[in-house]
Amino acid sequence: MDEKKTAEGKLTRGVRLLLALMFVMTGAMKLFVPSLRDAFAGQLEAANLPLLSVARSVVPYAEIALGVLLALGVVTRLAAAGIIVLMAGATYVHVVVQDPSLFPLQPSLPIIPVVVIAMCLYLLWRNR
Repeated sequence: MDEKKTAEGKLTRGVRLLLALMFVMTGAMKLFVPSLRDAFAGQLEAANLPLLSVARSVVPYAEIALGVLLALGVVTRLAAAGIIVLMAGATYVHVVVQDPSLFPLQPSLPIIPVVVIAMCLYLLWRNR
């Protein structure tokens, strides 16, 4: 039976496309919405991450690229693994930065990164 027609296949495709949309949008917002770009830069600074300027420049493009790969359904496992790395960093930032003003569209706890990691782990498991 064609996996795309099964309930599990539809769920997997739905998770993949939801993550794709989320990452293309968040990467684009970090590039084109000044208040969100500034909040992202503030998060990185407050977390004292190494290679701050590299992270500030690379992460938005990486989010868009990983989202596009997921949307196209190519190298899904690699894209999911890349997102897990980004979300591990986001979880760290959420835990160490205690300034709610730096997270204008997110809860103060790292709920979103943890849920995204779980979704990516599902994709890794389903696409083995």
